[in-house]
Amino acid sequence: MIPLSVLDLAPIRRGDTAADALRNTLDLARHAETWGYRRYWLAEHHNMTGIASAATSVVIGAVAGATKTIRVGAGGVMLPNHSPLVIAEQFGTLESLYPGRIDLGLGRAPGTDQTTLRALRRNPAAAEHFPDDVLELQAFFAPLREGQRIRAVPGHGLNVPLWILGSSLYGAQLAAALGLPYAFASHFAPDALYQALQVYRQQFRPSPQLDKPYAMVGAAVVAADSDDEARRLFTTLQQQFTNMLRNTRGQMAPPLDDIDQYWSPAEKAQVARMLACAFHGSPTTIRASLERLIEDTGADELMVTGPIFDHAARLRSYELLAACGVMAR
Repeated sequence: MIPLSVLDLAPIRRGDTAADALRNTLDLARHAETWGYRRYWLAEHHNMTGIASAATSVVIGAVAGATKTIRVGAGGVMLPNHSPLVIAEQFGTLESLYPGRIDLGLGRAPGTDQTTLRALRRNPAAAEHFPDDVLELQAFFAPLREGQRIRAVPGHGLNVPLWILGSSLYGAQLAAALGLPYAFASHFAPDALYQALQVYRQQFRPSPQLDKPYAMVGAAVVAADSDDEARRLFTTLQQQFTNMLRNTRGQMAPPLDDIDQYWSPAEKAQVARMLACAFHGSPTTIRASLERLIEDTGADELMVTGPIFDHAARLRSYELLAACGVMAR
């Protein structure tokens, strides 16, 4: 068995506000800690009406303050959107407030569209400098060097654990070259999962942070007391991905009794491919699915996102998953 962790996009349900979503995030985090999840990560997205975690470091601070032991972090911060110094200061502050509990996952994508990227005052070409930005960030977290004129305060000497996030071979190669843990976004982009993991493990070079490869695999999981109920709850995620294909993103939609009335056969096939690492069912069904995923990937850890409209049903899903016997205790 391996550790399970939570990826929370702080979804804003149809009819709710961002404040409602953030209250649900804090509630889920407290429960996840009680149920034994290892980490609770939040992700940076901008200009999306259905996601409340744009100010990612602020939400991480709120979650860390509402919990006591669970690791809290970013899955991730989109580093090309920011100065490495500013991120070092933000996460140095978080580590100072909540020592030994903060993770910093780094992504190369903008987490938004090109128009919003310009509103962030970032050059679209900034992603080309991602490896250099990661190295600069590492240097800000390292102990001060003689003659160093620019330092992160708080930040320097804190060695906040860095992760590389990705959905392609690029991130796998960078994580391997830098000797960092690697998290693959298979919960929405599974196509390159197995090849990326192979590249990461074959090319990995030990580093002061990590002496051997450590791979986290993402999965979307909807668990319920019965397969039929889980299948119905899962239609919220299926609608979300159908809307992505239609370029009509919005707030989280309630489940449907018949998803086939919502999508076309072509959309159904494409969504099924995108959700190859998404699972729904009773605890028995979920356990079998996740055990196959762990065996096939050799994952060291699973990070699970549970996009469920009803908050009580979402809590129940994570509770059932924690109890189904997949999680390492």
